[in-house]
Amino acid sequence: MTAITQVFEKLKARGEAALIAYVTAGDPEPHLTPQIAEALIKGGVDILELGLPFSDPIADGPTIQAASIRALQAGTTPKKVLALAKEIRSKHDVPVVVMTYYNPVFRMGLPEFFRLAKKCLVGGVIVPDLPVEEAEDYKKAAGKCGVDTIFLAAPSTSNERLQKIVACSSGFLYLVSHFGVTGERKAVEDSTIQLVKRVLPFTSGKVPLAVGFGISKPEHVKSVVSAGADGVIVGSAFINIVSRNLQNLQQMLAELEDTARKLKTATM
Repeated sequence: MTAITQVFEKLKARGEAALIAYVTAGDPEPHLTPQIAEALIKGGVDILELGLPFSDPIADGPTIQAASIRALQAGTTPKKVLALAKEIRSKHDVPVVVMTYYNPVFRMGLPEFFRLAKKCLVGGVIVPDLPVEEAEDYKKAAGKCGVDTIFLAAPSTSNERLQKIVACSSGFLYLVSHFGVTGERKAVEDSTIQLVKRVLPFTSGKVPLAVGFGISKPEHVKSVVSAGADGVIVGSAFINIVSRNLQNLQQMLAELEDTARKLKTATM
């Protein structure tokens, strides 16, 4: 049983859903990422997702795009992100997931990427632009190193394809809540709730279901968890706090911890 699976099992026994926090590694400076992670973990985050900054983040909206630019300008590299994951994981009993586009993985090579991921205590990897139909070698390389492969499903995913995605997913299935890119939303749409209910029969008893894209407020979390989701993924809400407080680190950390605590409370 992987560290990510253990988290979901423990939370399920307590009647809680998982709060998964996404931040862009290296934003605004690589040496600040462990402090940002610690603030989120103090606030109650169950799993930390580190975004590997990339020059063309096609699934991300303006908030995460800007964070990626800041991180790249600060000298953040794939190997530095993995080193940050190890630093965080060594200090905290919280699984760390790396979200990356496939280009950096391809450039490094699958065996080398997952060798380093394992060495750096990475629990799982998300590659949003890698179709499950082309992921056989990726899945094998990850499996050899005991790293969870977290695939994404979208509102447009057919039931037939959803079965394939679930079969290849470990750790959790990342359900994209709506069409478009990442970013904060004012409310959770009814279509998102219906999507969760449609996907649950496919994931139940096989892999936890976590919902992301547009989840940013406690009421959003409550709606999605009430619909049956095992976890929620929050990214832009945290990154907006970082971007608002680039010149005030202590305020940034305090806001991150407070926001995480409020969102975590909503999972109970």
